[in-house]
Amino acid sequence: MKKRLFLAFFLLAAAAALGFAYRAIYCPAEWWHEYLPSGEGEPVPVLVRQGMNARRAAEEFESAGVLEGGKASDLARWMTRFSIDRRLKPGTYSIRRGSPWEVARQLEKAEPAVSSATIVPGMDFFSFPGIFTPALAPETMEKILTRNDLFPKEIAAQLPSSQEERIAFLLPETFHTAESSAEEVVSAAARLWWERIGSLIPEEKRTAEYLKEMAVIASLVEREAFWDEERALIAGVIENRREKKMPLQIDATVVYAWKKEGKNLARVLYKDLEIDSPYNTYKIPGLPPAPICIPSEKSWLAALSPEKTKYLYYVAGRDGRHLFSETLSGHQQNIRKVRSK
Repeated sequence: MKKRLFLAFFLLAAAAALGFAYRAIYCPAEWWHEYLPSGEGEPVPVLVRQGMNARRAAEEFESAGVLEGGKASDLARWMTRFSIDRRLKPGTYSIRRGSPWEVARQLEKAEPAVSSATIVPGMDFFSFPGIFTPALAPETMEKILTRNDLFPKEIAAQLPSSQEERIAFLLPETFHTAESSAEEVVSAAARLWWERIGSLIPEEKRTAEYLKEMAVIASLVEREAFWDEERALIAGVIENRREKKMPLQIDATVVYAWKKEGKNLARVLYKDLEIDSPYNTYKIPGLPPAPICIPSEKSWLAALSPEKTKYLYYVAGRDGRHLFSETLSGHQQNIRKVRSK
């Protein structure tokens, strides 16, 4: 009986040893994770910013007090050995204190927490601070939007200087960043604008005057168009009216003018058209002095390449689609059509 128990124990011990040996040889990462320590105590948050290499990230972990019995250079070596340096993502890591080796092993499977901010097409200057938590203070927003280093170097010198104008050169998108940083979001949105819009503009046209003009037109198209296929048509109407020195008479500019005065309009009434503002395109000829919102990519492309027609007027139907006309009489007929439906 004793011999059988001893033999059974021996076989179990041998099987366990062989299993450990197999895992150590063929599955070393899983082996070390499962059977060796990986830090102690409560996790410590450590921020790894976009663009940090292994050495710079290791210094952040050292500064946070995560490393015990080692230095940042030791952690960087382990990160390189385990190929963490090649796949290090920006974000906030929650790591327990331990030796450089233990910290590196945690980083192998750690997924960082990231922040996100969404710039919505048509968002205006007044709404932009609210995409951050907490919302940007006015002075902080102005400081960030007027920083040339946050905008692509290829175009920064030609961009308008005011924050109200520069905001149009951020392309709408959801941006995932290492932290809730307005600087990171502005930089990413400006770079996206350059890649999809700015780089398409011929170099000889990249003047301050042209860029501002296109930004204003794109913002008008964004607020006027509901359907993508109409954006270039609306941009063409704006171009035609400007050529004929006709007032643009765009309701969205009146809405913006009142918003600057602290009043939100649900709809534009005749009395609202009397506002004394450079944004009132019923009273002031030409374009408004600055963009009225952040244009989408398609509105930018429409502004840059308006559709060539003879249309001078348009009116929106209940579904947001517009009826276009070349003459005032045709426009009045379209208005009656829209109202009769």
